[in-house]
Parts: sequence; C-alpha cells; structure tokens
Amino acid sequence: MSRTLAYIAVSVVVFGLGAAGAFVAFAPEQSCGRPAIAGNTAAIGGPFTLVDHTGTTVTDKDVIDGPTLVYFGFTYCPDVCPVDNVRNLEAADLLKDRGLDVTPVFISIDPERDTPEAMADFVEILGENMIGLTGSAEQVAAAAKAYRAYYRKNGTGTDYLVDHSTFTYLVNEAGFVEFFRRDASPEQVAERIACLVGKGPI
Repeated sequence: MSRTLAYIAVSVVVFGLGAAGAFVAFAPEQSCGRPAIAGNTAAIGGPFTLVDHTGTTVTDKDVIDGPTLVYFGFTYCPDVCPVDNVRNLEAADLLKDRGLDVTPVFISIDPERDTPEAMADFVEILGENMIGLTGSAEQVAAAAKAYRAYYRKNGTGTDYLVDHSTFTYLVNEAGFVEFFRRDASPEQVAERIACLVGKGPI
C-alpha cells in the first residue's frame, strides 16, 4: 500500500469512528488546574525556527498565535502518527463548533525524508487546518529538545522507522499549558482544552 493510500485509509477509519462517537456522552468536566508532571513546566516548549509545508521559514511566534496542539512524528509513520494527528484535528473541529480556534501543528522528526513537499502531501490528505513543519537536522533537534520530545532513527538505508515519543502538547503564546497522551479521545482533548481556556464543558 502506498503512503498516500495508507493516509487515506487511516483517515477514513478514524473519522468514521469519531463520527460514531459523537453520540456518546462526553466525560465529566475535569479540574482546570495545572498538569501534574515532574519538573518545571516552564521548561517545556520554547523558540524554534523551522520550515512549513509551503516552504516558508517560520518561527514559533509565527505558528503559535493562540491555543495550539503540537505533535512530533514523521510522515512515513505507518500508523501511530496519522491516527494521533487525526485525533488532534477532530478535537480542533469540536472546539471550532464552540467558537474556539485551535491549530494542530505536526513537527517532523525525520528531516532526511520529510521535505516541505512531503509535509504538504501529509497535510493535504489529513486536514488543511494542520500546519506541517520540518527543517534541517539541527533545527528539528532544537525544537524536539525544547519540548523534551524523544526520537531515534531505527534502521538503515531509506526504508527505516523513527522511534519517538507520542505526547501532544497544548501551548499558547505564553508557553506550555497541558499535554495529552495518545489514548485520550478527541472529545476528552476538546473538553479539557475548553475547560482550560474558560469555554466550559462541551
């Protein structure tokens, strides 16, 4: 199966599941306190300079101008990355219906293969509201370090995988706000974000 067909298959399945789940009651409202994670949350996130899927060099200030979901992965990822990005897009759609704009951002940790053209292909298939970012190996490493995101190339040649962490980070202009594990549903992510920005339960 080609990479493009794989994207489409994953998108159809996940969006179908999301539509079915829309009739399920949302989780109870959660506390909007700061996340309980080890260390200083101010140390998560920070400045970066990357290249977006249109080939334009951008900084974090250009990309993060409101609530933003940041995810690190790669376009050749066979399953996890498409599913996680679709989840983030679905959460953003739920929030848009509530009048809240949230931007999903996908940062590649495979700059060797993920050219701006590859990122544009990924964005076009999964969702036009997403921003795809790549860059040089040094630029990508700096962005991943800022977010404490782990990644490691696994294999040789051109047909390799990249091991990586799978957290989605909620950030805004002021910095890090929250993180989401990949088992959180679109509804759970959307409800938590709405709570944190004062929109109340969905």
